[in-house]
Amino acid sequence: MTPPRWLPPLLFVLALAGAAWRAPWPAAPAFVPPPAAQPDRSPSGFAAALLPTAAPSAHAAALAELADGRIAAAWFAGTREGAADVAVWFATLGADGWSPPQAIATRAGTAAATRAYVRKVGNPVLYAEGGRLHLWFVSVALGGWAGSSLNHAVSVDTGANWSPATKLQTSPFFNISTLGRAPPVALADGGLGLPVYHEFIAKHGEWLRLGADGRIVDKVRMAHAVRTLQPAVAALDERHALAILRDAGPGPGRIRAATSADGGSHWPAAADLPLPNPNSSVALLRLHSGRLLIAGNAAGNRNQLLLWLSDDAGKNWRLARRVESDTDDLVEFSYPALLQGRDGRIHLAYTWRRQGIKHAVFSEAWLAGGAL
Repeated sequence: MTPPRWLPPLLFVLALAGAAWRAPWPAAPAFVPPPAAQPDRSPSGFAAALLPTAAPSAHAAALAELADGRIAAAWFAGTREGAADVAVWFATLGADGWSPPQAIATRAGTAAATRAYVRKVGNPVLYAEGGRLHLWFVSVALGGWAGSSLNHAVSVDTGANWSPATKLQTSPFFNISTLGRAPPVALADGGLGLPVYHEFIAKHGEWLRLGADGRIVDKVRMAHAVRTLQPAVAALDERHALAILRDAGPGPGRIRAATSADGGSHWPAAADLPLPNPNSSVALLRLHSGRLLIAGNAAGNRNQLLLWLSDDAGKNWRLARRVESDTDDLVEFSYPALLQGRDGRIHLAYTWRRQGIKHAVFSEAWLAGGAL
């Protein structure tokens, strides 16, 4: 049977498009190895407070430590999730407390910068790299979050001013359904590995490799037999890393996992963690002590926020603390973000009742040694 005349030209165009989008893969990718484990000498302590209010509804916080030691937070807020007035907001924590929040990404501003219609924005991710502060966030033109595109902006003055947002070309064709939630991991070649996810029809985690110049080098799927979302990654050494993922399948859910043994080139599925996940975002952090810390929700709903610790690179986990709890199943303490500052203090930010963002700061001593 003779193929139709249009088929060879179409295949040629598709091959060109794929080749133009995907840059040559550098040999032997590697993570920046985490520093040697250090004992925690900070005194036990815990404090928590709501961030300044920017709007009636707030969700999905992100954290970063600036070069001057201040803690930066970003989140999206408006009258409700997906409303036209939702913006990405930004504030910093210094010696005098939190600064007044400032809108740093809006529908109108993103539409003007990317020359595309924008219906809503959300899911900020922050990452500090020397004197540069990166912001990734999603924008949607049509439909729900599954139709998101990923945008990037940079500040060189600790968040006072931002470059115009640019839309990342994460696919050679429609360029939709790439979303971010967790911070990137530094790579040995000066680039970054950004955990992202896809949720248009299929739902799965992905690894977006960025070169030192910010170009997309490649995108790798995190394989799993069930539907997953919102990977969070911690590097264990130059070659090995653990990714934990939100369980988006039919419940009862577990925190799903994938691992890499080759610097992020491949992410095969690993055994599920023995920890619940009610289809909700999770956060993962390697502490200065070498322990791994997870923040997530208890089984059932999002009305309990828990912290789990592992002393053996994720092989075993134990419940360390219950941060928030409410008997009302409709109450939400969710979408945690974790950060350990250079001073050793651990920062946790999370959605509080959908009314605001709550920030908690504590020590490893408090985390590891007390009543739940």
